[in-house]
Amino acid sequence: MKKFSDLISKEVVHNHGLNLKEYDMILNILERVPNLLELGIFSVMWSEHCSYKSTKKWLKTLPTKAPWVICGPGENAGIIDIGDGDAIVFKMESHNHPSYIEPYQGAATGVGGIMRDIFTMGARPIANLNSLRFGDINNFKTKYLLSGVVSGIGDYGNCVGIPTVGGECFFHECYNSNNLVNAMTVGLVRKDKIFYSIAKGLGYPVFYVGSKTGRDGIHGATMASAEFDEKSKDKRPQVQVGDPFTEKLLLEACLELMDTDAIIAIQDMGAAGLTSSSFEMASKGDCGIELHLDKVPVREKKMTPYEIMLSETQERMLLIINPNSINKTMAVFDKWGLDCKEIGKITNSGFMDINFNNELHGRLPIKPLADASPEYDRPSKEKKRLNTAKLSKQEINVDSKEALIKIISSPNQSSKEWVFNQYDRSVMGDTILDSQKADAAVVRIHKTNKAVAITCDCNPIYCKSDPYLGAKIAVAETWRNLTSVGAKPLAITDNLNFGNPEKKEIMHEIKESIRGIKDACNALNYPVVSGNVSLYNETIGNSIYPTPVIGGVGILTNYKNICSINLVEGYDIFLVGRTFGHLELSVFSKEVLNKEIGSPPKLDLKEELRNGCFIREIIEKNLIIGCHDISDGGILLGLAEMVLENKIGMEITHSNKELSNNEWFFSEDQSRYIIISKKNESLTELAKKSKVLLKQIGKVKGKSLKIKNSFDISIKELINNNDMWFNNYMS
Repeated sequence: MKKFSDLISKEVVHNHGLNLKEYDMILNILERVPNLLELGIFSVMWSEHCSYKSTKKWLKTLPTKAPWVICGPGENAGIIDIGDGDAIVFKMESHNHPSYIEPYQGAATGVGGIMRDIFTMGARPIANLNSLRFGDINNFKTKYLLSGVVSGIGDYGNCVGIPTVGGECFFHECYNSNNLVNAMTVGLVRKDKIFYSIAKGLGYPVFYVGSKTGRDGIHGATMASAEFDEKSKDKRPQVQVGDPFTEKLLLEACLELMDTDAIIAIQDMGAAGLTSSSFEMASKGDCGIELHLDKVPVREKKMTPYEIMLSETQERMLLIINPNSINKTMAVFDKWGLDCKEIGKITNSGFMDINFNNELHGRLPIKPLADASPEYDRPSKEKKRLNTAKLSKQEINVDSKEALIKIISSPNQSSKEWVFNQYDRSVMGDTILDSQKADAAVVRIHKTNKAVAITCDCNPIYCKSDPYLGAKIAVAETWRNLTSVGAKPLAITDNLNFGNPEKKEIMHEIKESIRGIKDACNALNYPVVSGNVSLYNETIGNSIYPTPVIGGVGILTNYKNICSINLVEGYDIFLVGRTFGHLELSVFSKEVLNKEIGSPPKLDLKEELRNGCFIREIIEKNLIIGCHDISDGGILLGLAEMVLENKIGMEITHSNKELSNNEWFFSEDQSRYIIISKKNESLTELAKKSKVLLKQIGKVKGKSLKIKNSFDISIKELINNNDMWFNNYMS
C-alpha cells in the first residue's frame, strides 16, 4: 500500500503532531493515503488534548459512581443530584497554552469554553471559579501574564453575567515559562431537562448555530498537545478570540430552545471545533453524518474545508434537530441575532462525509477516529528525590512575629483583592459567600433554601515531592473547604496539569497523582464526575511542578445553617485535630527560611472523615458561629486570616509543650480546623463521643492578635502588611 503522496510527506505528518506509528494506524484504518483535510482531522482528534491517549488508561481507575451521580465522565460535564428535581452540572478545564501566548484572549476563551460545556447540557451557569498559577514575581513575563489573564477572566464572566465567586492565585518559579489557567463553571438544571450529545434520528438535520467561523484557533488542540520552544510566540494565530456578548446571546437562545422539543442532541464546538463536535456526537449515537461545509457561515472569504473543519472560533454549537422543529429553531436563533444554518444530516453509514461545493472532500470512519485513538501505557520511573534533608531545630527557631509578617506579606499569602475586585461576585443575586469570606464559596439555589458550596485547591510543592500524597491532600483540602461552610461534599472535577508524558519521570508523577486522587475519593465517598488533562506544560525541557487541581462541590440543604470565618467578641477559640509540628515544604519553610525540602505532611483519611463529620454536625446543630480549615501556613496564618477578615482581635493562651512555638504556629498537619463557639460543654461532649481531639486555645477579644508569652501584633499592622505586596507590585 502506498504510504505517502505529493501532499502528505513525513514532514507534513510530523507538523500535524503525529508520529509515524500513529500514521501507520491511519493507513490501516483507511486502507489508503489520507488527503490533507483527513490528516488534519486525525491530528486533532488524536491529539493529547482531545484523546487523552497518555492518561485514559489511568483515568479509568478513578471512582465515578455514587447514588447522587447522574452523569460521570464522558459527557461535556458531570452532573449530581441535589434533590427536589434539581441537579448541579460542573466541570473544570485548562486554557494554559493559549493563555501563555496571548493571556487576555487565552483566559477569556477558557472561561467561555467551560461555560458552554455547562449550558450545552441544559444548565444555566450560576458560578465561575478559577485556579491560576504564575511564575516568580521577578520573572520578566509574570506581571504581563497576571494582568492579561485576570482581565480576560473578569471581562468575559462579567459581560456574560455569571458571578466569579472563588479560586486561587499562586506564584512559583516552576511556572516561569508555562502559566496555568484552569477555569471551572457550575450550573443548575432540572433533572428532566438534561441534554446530551448523542446524535440520533436517521435523516435528521444537523444545525450550526452561533458565531461565524473564522481562521482563529486552527490547530489549537494540537498546539495544546506540545511543548513550547523559542518559536512559541509564532503560535499566536492558534489562540481563539472570544466575544462574551455573543456567548450571552447563545446561552439564552439555547436555553430557550431547550424549553421545546426541538433539540435531539447538542454539543459545544470547543477544542478541534466542528471536527470534534461532529465526530463525538456521531460516535456516541453509532451513526454517520453528512456535512456540507459550503453552508457553514464564515467570516472570511475563500476559507477551505481544512480551515472550516479545524477552526476553533468561539461561541458556536452543533445541534441535531427534530425535523418538525426546523422553523421553530431558526426563529429562536433569528430572534437572538445569531447565525443558524442547516449544514448536514444524520446517516446510517458510520462515516463522516465532508462535502464542499457539491464535491466530496473527505470520507472518514467515525468510530476509529473518536473511540479507537491510540492508548499508551507509557513507561514511568520515579525520579530520585532531591532536597530530602530535614529542617533543624536551630534554623526554625526564628522570631515568630517577624515570620508571620513575612508570610502574610508574601505574594501567595497576601490579600488578593486586586484580583477578586475585577470579578463581579454578586451578579444574579444568589451569592451568599465568596471564597474571600469563607473556605468555600456558597451560592443559593434560586428561590429555595438549598445552596451549593464550591471550591478548588492544589499544593504543587507537595505534589512535586510526593505526587501520590500531594494529590490525596488536594482532594482532602477541598473536602475540608466544603465541610467548613457546613456543606456535605458530593463530588469533584479535576484538572491534571503536568509536563511531557513521554518522559518517564513525568509519567510517574501523572500515574501517582491519579492513584492519590482515587484513594482519597474512595475513602471520602467523593467521586470524580468530570475533568480535564493538560500535558506538555513544558518549555525547552523545563517542566511545571505536577499540579492536579481539584474542584469540589457540596450541598447545604438549608443555607441558613451556613458557617464562615466569622468572629464575635467574647467567644472562645477551639482547635480541632492533631498537631505534630510538620514544617517541611510548608509556607514557613518556603517564605521564611527560603527552603523547599522534605516531604508533605502525613494524611490519615479516617481521621479526615471523622473530623469533617464532626464539623458538619456542630454546624448543623448551631454550636459554632465560625469555622476555618487549617492548611497552608498552619494555625497562626489561619488565625490571622480570621482577624483580617473580621477586624476583631484574638488572645491565644494555649501552648504545646511538646513542640516549639514555630512548630505549633506554622506546621501544616492535616485534618484540622479552627472553630469559634460559646457552647463549650456541648462541644466537648460531642467531640468525646465522636473521638475527635478538641482543645480550647483562646478567646476572641481586643484589637490585636495576641499570643501569650510570645508576641502581639495589631490589626492595623496585619492589614498593612497583608495589603502591601499586590498594591506595590501592580502599581
